[in-house]
Amino acid sequence: MRYVSTRGQAPALTFGQAMLTGLARDGGLYVPETIPTLSHDEITGLAGLPYEEAALRVMRPFVAETFTDAELEGALARAYAGFGHAARAPLVQLGPGHHLLELFHGPTLAFKDFAMQVIGQLFQIELARQGRRITIVGATSGDTGSAAIEAFRGLDNVDVFILFPHGRVSDVQRRQMTTPIEANVHALAIDGDFDDAQARLKDMFNDHAFRDEVGLAGVNSINWGRVLAQVVYYFTAAVSLGAPHRQVDFTVPTGNFGDIFAGYIARAMGLPIRRLVIATNQNDILHRCLATGRYETRGVTASISPSMDIQVSSNFERALYLAYGRDGAAVAQLMDELKTGGGFTVSQGALQALREIYASGRASEAETGATIAATLASAGELLCPHSAVGVKVGTEHLAPPVPMVTLATAHPAKFPDAVEAATGIRPALPPRMAEIFTRPERVTRVPNDLAALMRLVRERRRT
Repeated sequence: MRYVSTRGQAPALTFGQAMLTGLARDGGLYVPETIPTLSHDEITGLAGLPYEEAALRVMRPFVAETFTDAELEGALARAYAGFGHAARAPLVQLGPGHHLLELFHGPTLAFKDFAMQVIGQLFQIELARQGRRITIVGATSGDTGSAAIEAFRGLDNVDVFILFPHGRVSDVQRRQMTTPIEANVHALAIDGDFDDAQARLKDMFNDHAFRDEVGLAGVNSINWGRVLAQVVYYFTAAVSLGAPHRQVDFTVPTGNFGDIFAGYIARAMGLPIRRLVIATNQNDILHRCLATGRYETRGVTASISPSMDIQVSSNFERALYLAYGRDGAAVAQLMDELKTGGGFTVSQGALQALREIYASGRASEAETGATIAATLASAGELLCPHSAVGVKVGTEHLAPPVPMVTLATAHPAKFPDAVEAATGIRPALPPRMAEIFTRPERVTRVPNDLAALMRLVRERRRT
């Protein structure tokens, strides 16, 4: 299994190399050269398995050249040992034909834990084997950063620098990043929005001298390993609803497109997903693109679902690469147009290919709040605002008899102000996290300046 860049100019790598590299040297994102498939019987055989065993079977074809079955099995067991639900990703029925996939039972109460905990374990195995140390720099709109810190805190061979937009994450999200005491953790509040943080991250990766000097590695959803780990819960959810003997639809609240692209990979592997529905908040560039064929940034507007306040959806590049028939030169041209002109037009053929798989919808701030209230009243489920965006859009795309699964991406207690405004109920954090508001914070305010950020990383990383 080899991995190639979406822009076609970087060397093909093994899984281990692609995982540690993150962003390709040509600025592209790694995707598998071919997507392995599971047979009808292999998918049927996932029914009733513990989550870790299902993950082993789904992920193994992608990583076999790098990790043995025993190494992967051990990594998965350690990754999910700290989850607060035995099923890891339980399904809850909201109404006829509509199900909620709860992805918030991990250590930081967000879906990012499913991938980040696995990546943390796999990084440790590979770094120990190579005798290397690395510097992880990540950009987050809220949840990726805390999940990365939780996965890598305290490790001797890793330094972690997380960029988050100052004043644009929830108090819980911020404190999850700023209260760890480990010396290898650095929380950086950047002046700007998530797109600024993500742009500076990519700039650091594209400075190859700096990249090599500090041993830069990335754990944003640009890292293929992140996407792969998220493929698993599409299989476990669909199989529990009758796949492969029946089709299933999924609605995914998404900003950076990584979580829904994992659904595309599951579909390509043979899971009978009929439709993947993109759910966006008022920062609806993905919805607009699918509707019009024009991907055009309009600036980020702060919302009550801040993890989706994104205009440059990095993983959409992977979807474009496949929609353009793996034409790296065409994708590179689109990304250049985005960088220099703020947008691009998707070709008619590629747009048709996207529309055959993806549908989309959006939720306003008022609709998001109303959905939180309505879902509590009708199903007794308290949603975070991101999950509410998904439920609102998923409800609009219900198409019986095909069941709909909406991904619940975060615990409501991570966004208590929005939930309380909608319902009058202020959700409490789990007891194990209650002390987060009493611990001191460690955070550095940084300008939206590449040189300043690179200087800070050089000064603070351990050698």
